[in-house]
Amino acid sequence: MSNKRPLLRRAAAALAVFCCTIGSALAAATITIVNTNGPNVGFNDPTPVQPVGGNSGRTLGAQRLIAFQQAADIWARTLTSPVPVRVAASFEPLPCNADGAVLGAAGAVEVFSNFPNAPKADTWYPGALASKLARTDLASPGQAHIQARFNSRLGLFPDCMPGSGFYLGLDREAGAQIDLVAVLLHELAHGLGFQNFTDESTGEFFLGTPSIWDYFLVDIRNNKAWVNMKNDERRRSAIGGANLSWNGERVYKVTAKVLAPQPQLVVSGMAAGKASGSHEVGDASFGPQLGQNAVTGELMPVVDQPNGSGLACTPLSPANATAVRGNIALVDRGACTFVTKARILQNAGARGMVVMENTADPVSPLGGTDPAVRIPAVRIDRATGNQLKSVMVRRSRTSSGVTASLGVDPDRLSGTDLVRRIRMYSPEIFSPGSSVSHYSVDTRPNQLMEPSISADLLHDVNPPRDLTYPLLQDIGW
Repeated sequence: MSNKRPLLRRAAAALAVFCCTIGSALAAATITIVNTNGPNVGFNDPTPVQPVGGNSGRTLGAQRLIAFQQAADIWARTLTSPVPVRVAASFEPLPCNADGAVLGAAGAVEVFSNFPNAPKADTWYPGALASKLARTDLASPGQAHIQARFNSRLGLFPDCMPGSGFYLGLDREAGAQIDLVAVLLHELAHGLGFQNFTDESTGEFFLGTPSIWDYFLVDIRNNKAWVNMKNDERRRSAIGGANLSWNGERVYKVTAKVLAPQPQLVVSGMAAGKASGSHEVGDASFGPQLGQNAVTGELMPVVDQPNGSGLACTPLSPANATAVRGNIALVDRGACTFVTKARILQNAGARGMVVMENTADPVSPLGGTDPAVRIPAVRIDRATGNQLKSVMVRRSRTSSGVTASLGVDPDRLSGTDLVRRIRMYSPEIFSPGSSVSHYSVDTRPNQLMEPSISADLLHDVNPPRDLTYPLLQDIGW
């Protein structure tokens, strides 16, 4: 017996920043784009534009559609399904301001359980996947499988990230703009099933029934799957920090082929005390990448603020310059960009930079681009930073007795738990639309399904570069 329920708002997975038939005769699946925009807007916007990066469209609307076709082609070549996947798509105004914006949102329109050939009984599956497994279209008459909306105002208005609009080229040369094809690939993955249908803020199953996603989410503190938890256990697990992993065989088998060794800060020395040992870090998108040959030096804090912190946003005083010269500098987050701090410390002679987080969030990478930066940089959490500052209180002007080594742990993979399962995004403060339905932000290389789009994505959804499709395989694709 078929049992279907509409899933509209809860299916949407927002991607913020601070988230026609497409294909060829060789495609393993067919993806049909249903243009839901009205005349002269969105995909039908007649604004003249010049071709860019392999996108030959002559209007803004045409270029948007061509970019959508590119993303749909990639997924069509990757998937197999006897049922064409319909995507109701539009460009429309979405929330944004001068500093941040929702790029897009997409999700399953309907979910289904107890359909013919369902791998698990009494379990929700997204519409496109359920139809593939049933080998017949289960969608309500006239209904799409996926609803997708994208921000039509991005970069085009002074109150919506001016100068940071979508790059509509197909060649991955987005520069300072936001690669629309990467955003489309990300959001289409949500609609195909890279999303949870359980309410992460309350832990309640949708209409009392678990989704296929809940079978693979595991809290590493007790190795318990979400499907076997009570509501409050799931709610607490969603905000557990770096404690939620994906326990799927397909992803697990290829993780070591995709992810790089985990970056780390190793602290030692006569004065290191309780701060001794290995600490997790977020590495930087600028400067040299961390490797087996660690960069080592004494750790020295920069102090340039009345409260004892060090921002390193202006050229260092002679005393601070003397302290960091030939050493690794510890600075606080805030007031200027990470690359600005790195340049200032580099100019003062520092060998590396450690940035201390100013919130209680888990460690995350340092963003930014500057080819002039030649020193390595990492971010540590606030607790680790306070611990390091406490053991360096009795330092001299040029020595702390605390040695810092910036490198990688060859026995750990970035973004994974101790048994090499990739971790999911579970910040300590619940983030609607982002928590749980994304990979952790500390994967290296950056993955398509992190909660925000990175500039170095390659339009891949498969190993050896990306782990998006293996997760979809785990749930049934």
